[in-house]
Amino acid sequence: MSEPLEESEPLEDLPESLEALNESGPRPFGESVPGAGSRPLALRAAALDAADELAARRELFALTDGVVYLDGNSLGALPRHVPERLQDVIAGQWGELRIRSWTESGWWEAPERIGDRIAPLVGAAPGRIVVGDSTSVNVFKAVVAGARLAGPGRDEILVDATTFPTDGYIARSAARMTGTRIVPVAPAELAGALGPRTAVALVNHADFRTGRLHDLPGITAAVHEAGALAVWDLCHSAGALPVGLDEHGVDLAVGCTYKYLNGGPGSPAFLYVAERHQARFDSPLPGWNAHADPFAMAADFTAAEGAVRGRVGTPDILSMLALEAALDVWAGVRMEAVRAKSLALTDFFLECVEAYAPPGRVTSLTPAAHAERASQVALRCAEAPAVMETLIARGIVGDLRRPDLLRFGFTPLYIGFADAERAARVLGEVLREVAPGTSPGVPPGVSAGTPSGR
Repeated sequence: MSEPLEESEPLEDLPESLEALNESGPRPFGESVPGAGSRPLALRAAALDAADELAARRELFALTDGVVYLDGNSLGALPRHVPERLQDVIAGQWGELRIRSWTESGWWEAPERIGDRIAPLVGAAPGRIVVGDSTSVNVFKAVVAGARLAGPGRDEILVDATTFPTDGYIARSAARMTGTRIVPVAPAELAGALGPRTAVALVNHADFRTGRLHDLPGITAAVHEAGALAVWDLCHSAGALPVGLDEHGVDLAVGCTYKYLNGGPGSPAFLYVAERHQARFDSPLPGWNAHADPFAMAADFTAAEGAVRGRVGTPDILSMLALEAALDVWAGVRMEAVRAKSLALTDFFLECVEAYAPPGRVTSLTPAAHAERASQVALRCAEAPAVMETLIARGIVGDLRRPDLLRFGFTPLYIGFADAERAARVLGEVLREVAPGTSPGVPPGVSAGTPSGR
């Protein structure tokens, strides 16, 4: 249990920035921290929160008092201003202007306009991202188009063997459509599996189970050296850390917007097409919205210029404009500050878990090395279903991956260090109450991290 925080206690050793705090580097889970017992963890959390340049962003979100929401890696919290903005869209743009809003309210250009707002968060220039459809649909577009770009003689699609299942399902369908075959391979072994027959490598930037961050620059370079194209799934990294799509020469990428970008359940995903590929990007779903002259209603398809080729049908305007409003919370935010806070939060949470959890009850699957860690902590626990059910009942909302994985997502814009300390403290209490060997069945109502929008 942590000692209570007294208001009169000074916030000693206040770091100048969270970036400076991270310079000391991570440590393996289970390794003692020199001097960690010299000050209560709650007091250290207060000092870290006081040094946090993103702390004020928390007020922009609708959060429930007494609840620590650590499931933003499944569904981001609601930005407070979105309901009012959406009400204006419904009552004004739809209710009063009606069809005139396609032009007067800018509905028609929304997929590209919102794509340009997401672009700096993932390191892309304007004109390279289009928003629309689900992640699954965009994975299909990217893999098929990538295989077509690769050219003749390249008949293999390498797929991250640890991928989110839907990506695998979609890739297999894409392979059937393009006459290629699927080669499942672990990301760490991908470089050795590349060859003259490789057309495309589809890789997750971050593992959805463990939060392991894969080497996007290194893997992309290896894929290019083999003459193939790299397609990245950014669902668990967009909005949580710098990505550098342009900088690292990524060919195609997809990502959801309902996790760290807080776009809402089922909010439209995005598709990135590198500028050098746009003229030859051949979508397997050439919908009327991707036509060079959509209102000509011509029988033959002529693709539009640029990333617009990634569009298919009529945009889902209500979800699209809710996402656009949600992106306002990013104004003035440095992605470097987001990354620094994410690493500091996950380091601190793991330290608190070590301090509060009974020995041997949980094991961290989260990489200790910062370069290999995204923005979540995954703890293996034999009694995970019962533990998560109890945690949620006590206001600590994470999620469960069967059979034995507790996942905690750390969204830097609205999660603080006091939240991390409290979550770990309550986890320790619950572990002491839930007897070892408790039935591993999934209790009703336990969050399973529903990936809405895939």
